[in-house]
Amino acid sequence: MNATAKKKYYFRLQISQQQYLQYYQGTANAVQVISESGQKIQFPAIRLRSFLTHQGIHGRFCLTLDGQNRFINLQRL
Repeated sequence: MNATAKKKYYFRLQISQQQYLQYYQGTANAVQVISESGQKIQFPAIRLRSFLTHQGIHGRFCLTLDGQNRFINLQRL
């Protein structure tokens, strides 16, 4: 694969505010999800901080990585 090619992974999250506290407090530092295409993806929990509300983190997301699996962007769809 071309090293400059972007990879996009779509997934859904349902994390309560209480569950996210484990990440925030450092008890856990990575989130693992299964993409809509069935791939297992792991990324730093800190990338979700901007999406946290009083209800937690809920919704469908798109994670974009570069050709070397480095973070480019995470957005809620």
